[in-house]
Amino acid sequence: MEKLRRVLSGQDDEEQGLTAQVLDASSLSFNTRLKWFAICFVCGILFSILGTGLLWLPGGIKLFAVFYTFGNLAALASTCFLMGPVKQLKKMFETTRLLATIIMLLCFIFTLCAALWWHKKGLAVLFCILQFLSMTWYSLSYIPYARDAVIKCCSSVLS
Repeated sequence: MEKLRRVLSGQDDEEQGLTAQVLDASSLSFNTRLKWFAICFVCGILFSILGTGLLWLPGGIKLFAVFYTFGNLAALASTCFLMGPVKQLKKMFETTRLLATIIMLLCFIFTLCAALWWHKKGLAVLFCILQFLSMTWYSLSYIPYARDAVIKCCSSVLS
């Protein structure tokens, strides 16, 4: 009944098109949000690639961990331009993404701690790998049934 009331009063977000939902998300124009999304996402990718290149320099593990983590944070933050920061945070902490979000954020923190304060190179690399895996798992949560498909593929390969 509540859904019917929302539809009749024009408050139903599910019936809006994607463009209308995005335009309602912030005061920035759609083109501006799209440009900043692309800039932020590309910067994130470049930071991650630069960090990977710095890994091979002497003492480059610290730079690798910092650039790789900031690259992932920038890529994650880029979606705030599309849906708005509040909506992004709400979606991140929904029950379907809660565990993936917490693990991903902990991996960001532990990567920086391992490289900058604990000075454990192997641990920093391990947390970067876990960062990649947790970001992948988090991203798959936005695609319907993608996690189920990955689980089925992995279980069939392992059996």
